[in-house]
Amino acid sequence: MKMIHHALLLVAALATVHVSAEGVAVAPPPQPPLPAAAREFLDAHNQARAAVGVEPLKWSQQVANITSKLVRYQRNQMGCQFANLTAGKYGANQLLARGTAVTPRMAVEEWGKQRPFYNHTDNTCAPNHRCGVYTQVVWRKSLELGCAQATCVKEQSSLTICFYNPPGNYVGESPY
Repeated sequence: MKMIHHALLLVAALATVHVSAEGVAVAPPPQPPLPAAAREFLDAHNQARAAVGVEPLKWSQQVANITSKLVRYQRNQMGCQFANLTAGKYGANQLLARGTAVTPRMAVEEWGKQRPFYNHTDNTCAPNHRCGVYTQVVWRKSLELGCAQATCVKEQSSLTICFYNPPGNYVGESPY
């Protein structure tokens, strides 16, 4: 039994070390730095999450690619209208801003404006207010984030969409 345990520990240790063709242990290749917009989306989300004690999100290029395709479709085919996000497998937030450019941080801060209306103690939102975009930002079970933006020149607007994996905002479940 001890030998099996030691073998499993060795396998686990080796799984984290890469070995070159010459048999020398080398560190895994570094991840490329995130584009500035991705970093800004991620930092703004993680600041909101840290404020309520929730672990940070990680950027998912795969999720961001899906979001980017949707944003481009909305810009090119739908005149920058809101996307129908009800059938997707991800949690989602979107922001349509008319007449102004929106930075990634501004979009997340806009969603965060719902925070004062959310009551964590009884997991409710104040009457005549909505809290769903805020609770998705801080949903503790969401681990990955991917966002994209499009500027719609003709409509003088911009569209921002973020996807969260796994999704959040389950009725009766507290976000954190």
